[in-house]
Amino acid sequence: MKTHVVTLTYQDCAARYELSETELRTYADLGLLGADAATNTIQAEPDHLALLSRLRHELGLSAEGIDVVLAMRRRLLALQRELVHQRARARQLEHLLGHAGPTHDADDWL
Repeated sequence: MKTHVVTLTYQDCAARYELSETELRTYADLGLLGADAATNTIQAEPDHLALLSRLRHELGLSAEGIDVVLAMRRRLLALQRELVHQRARARQLEHLLGHAGPTHDADDWL
């Protein structure tokens, strides 16, 4: 999947996403944002910046709370990808076995 990363100054990012420069620096310190101290800029996807802003303003989460939510989101997305992969493997196995014998629903084994 192709991503679109923007580079913004802390001031521009603060104004555009209604986050304070202090909040942005905290997010960068936590690793939630890519930051370049030499140029005083942030590198991030616009959707990610908008998500940070929504979590902060709409849910009132602290920086640590946002970190937890984003970690859970990453884990959920990884689990969804794994589920797609496992379903594809199950379909391949079913195709390989063909009509070699009876098939059972997974719930029958639980």
